[in-house]
Amino acid sequence: MPALITYKTSVLADWVDYNGHLRDAYYLLIFSFATDAFMDRIGLASDDRDASGHSLFTLEAHINFLHEVKLGEAVEVRTHIIGHDRKRVQLYHGLYKAEGDVELAASEQMLLHVDLAAGPKSAPFSDASLQALRLFTEAQRDQPDPMYVGRVIGLPK
Repeated sequence: MPALITYKTSVLADWVDYNGHLRDAYYLLIFSFATDAFMDRIGLASDDRDASGHSLFTLEAHINFLHEVKLGEAVEVRTHIIGHDRKRVQLYHGLYKAEGDVELAASEQMLLHVDLAAGPKSAPFSDASLQALRLFTEAQRDQPDPMYVGRVIGLPK
């Protein structure tokens, strides 16, 4: 199974900067909407979150800006599950031209499952969410690792 297409949009006028490019903050907004859609697919949709009091919090996110994204451009986010345990999931979101092969940006994220009523406090995924994570991970097993996973930022010393 290829990456999940978790979000599609066209770049809106309010999202571009003085250079006519997608503003940095809106890359994260697009990736955030993709995470919301991913949550829907693992049993953490809005109604499920309201009923269970559980959600995902982002612990860390890295963004790589690879190519210019311009006003009106149709884009989509393709999501890979890099790994998960009982409480966390590591995702890779790739932003692509819609139905194209050019990766425009990449975001690797570590998300934590939380019980909102407990403080919020970290909590194990439900059995249903863990099963969904296992199924998606297994379905993506034959896919190559995304290029921008595990990168660190820093100048050479």
